[in-house]
Amino acid sequence: MAKKYSLKFWFIFWTISVVFLAGWYLFWNTRSQGISQTVENVIGFLPIDVTAKKEYQALATIGDFLLKSDGQEKTLLVLFQNNMEIRPGGGFIGAFGIVKLKDGKVVSMETHDLSNFDARIPDTVPAPYPMQQTLAVKAWKLRDSNYSPDFAVNAAKAQEFYYMGDGREQFDGVIGITTNVLTSILKITGPIAIEGYPGTYDSNNAVLSLEYQVEKAFEQQGIDRGERKSVMSDLAKEIEKRVFAFSVSQKIELAKILLEDLNKKDIQLNFKDKNLQKVASAAQWTGAVDQNWNKDYLMISDANLGSFKSDYYVKRSMDYTVDLSKDVPTAKLKITYEHTAQQKDWMTRDYTDYLRVYVPQGSWMASQINFDDTKFGSELGKKYFGAIVRVPIGTSKTVEINYTLPQTVKDNYNLKIQKQAGLNDVPVAFHLIKEDGTLDGFSKALNSDLVLSDLK
Repeated sequence: MAKKYSLKFWFIFWTISVVFLAGWYLFWNTRSQGISQTVENVIGFLPIDVTAKKEYQALATIGDFLLKSDGQEKTLLVLFQNNMEIRPGGGFIGAFGIVKLKDGKVVSMETHDLSNFDARIPDTVPAPYPMQQTLAVKAWKLRDSNYSPDFAVNAAKAQEFYYMGDGREQFDGVIGITTNVLTSILKITGPIAIEGYPGTYDSNNAVLSLEYQVEKAFEQQGIDRGERKSVMSDLAKEIEKRVFAFSVSQKIELAKILLEDLNKKDIQLNFKDKNLQKVASAAQWTGAVDQNWNKDYLMISDANLGSFKSDYYVKRSMDYTVDLSKDVPTAKLKITYEHTAQQKDWMTRDYTDYLRVYVPQGSWMASQINFDDTKFGSELGKKYFGAIVRVPIGTSKTVEINYTLPQTVKDNYNLKIQKQAGLNDVPVAFHLIKEDGTLDGFSKALNSDLVLSDLK
């Protein structure tokens, strides 16, 4: 049975609602003309660059589809992904929401806690490797459905499990969000105090404070376990009140921040309507693995399979070297994991990660360090190397993978590095030894997909 207006759903719903409201914040009372048309008429006069204008236009088009008065009901599946327990699609899915919109208004909304909903799904789909080995999970279900680095694959898989659990809705779109979005909104609302709970929630402490409140503090406060997540509802109601009281300047700032979340893949979109999906794809908001890229390619995909929120403490960095001066081009990838926690507690343990590294088809592993029992596979137009990586608390570990690249990468060499949803600010150092022995490269924080030729 769905719980109305409960648990994490207020947060989920209003976060997503704000994303679309932001697309027309300047034109709050001009919906008779249509959001996208209004933006099209005015966007040229705004003091922003071409890329930003295209993003605002895309956001307005999506908002127009969902909020326009056309008598058509739109139904959205919203996946809440906790990136403190990272998964390839963004984070562990603890809950999902269903939002119905019609003529710019919310018709209904409900939430499902996946610990309950997954019990309705039969144990007929074997869990993918290595969930059985690390989590003792035999059957694959909705909470683990985002096991691909491509959000379209995850959206389809989530719907598949939803229907296996006797879900009846037909969805116009699937939206995935990470906990980072809450931090973004609180940057604009400012600190929020909730009556009956100690302290305040702000952009620096909210995620960790809420996690502690619903996992540990409720017991000390004498709150019944069944009511331990009511703080989420209370916080979301206050966010709702503040967002709809925002000044125009605050709405502008919120729109900017939420566009950053879309570009960082903290919000990912998948729509049934092909034209709308095309708009979202052109804005690079669909969390897609670029299957058409035929030059050098790199994407790491981490899956925390330790059942704890250890990613709050785990810091990553990447160092990638490509040598084109040899007869066969070679690559050396180093990924360093630092587990900054000092002791085990309710939130963290030794880190257990299933790492997959996506590289061009035709690549061949030559050697590895700390990447034992490697699995090999191909999907999404790429080859991948996969292995379990364990990082004890208070230690660091560097994975090193040496491999050859296909000879074709030498032709007009270019590189694309795609980021994983839910992992932000990952330092990346790239070193290129050209055919003549000269050096090139860059050092960047990975907050969006990077293309070497675009950085020059």
